[in-house]
Amino acid sequence: MDRWVVYAFLSMLFAGVTAVVAKQGLVGISGELGLAVRTLFVAGLVFVFAAVAIPWSDWGKLTTTNFAWLGLSAVATTASWIFYYKAIKDGEVSTVALIDKGSFLIAVVLAALFLGEKITTRTALGAALILAGLVVTVTGRPR
Repeated sequence: MDRWVVYAFLSMLFAGVTAVVAKQGLVGISGELGLAVRTLFVAGLVFVFAAVAIPWSDWGKLTTTNFAWLGLSAVATTASWIFYYKAIKDGEVSTVALIDKGSFLIAVVLAALFLGEKITTRTALGAALILAGLVVTVTGRPR
C-alpha cells in the first residue's frame, strides 16, 4: 500500500475522532467559541510540527503563487469549519460527518475540471455510493 493511502486512512480516523471529541467540547458553549478555541490549538500544534518536520531551506521555496493558493484554501477551510461547528453543535455527529464527507463529490468534479484528473469508473461508482448514502441519510430524517 502506498504511503499516501496510509496517510489518507489516518486522516479519516482522526477526522472521525475529531467530530465526536468536538461535540463533547461544545457542551455549554457556542459553536463559534468552540471553533475559535480549537483553531488556536490547531495553529499551535501545526507550528510545532512545522518547526520539527520542515527543513529551514524549504521555507525559502515559498512563492507568491503558493501563498495565494494556500490563502484561498484557508478561506475555504475557514468557511467549512464555521458551518461544520454550527452543524455539530445542534445536529447528530453521524449525520453531519456524512454530509461533510460529501465534499468528496465536489472534490471529484473540481479536480476533473481544474486539475485534469480523470473520473474513472471506480471513482464514479464511489461517488454514486456516497451520493446514495447522503440521499438515504438526509431524506430519511424526521423533521
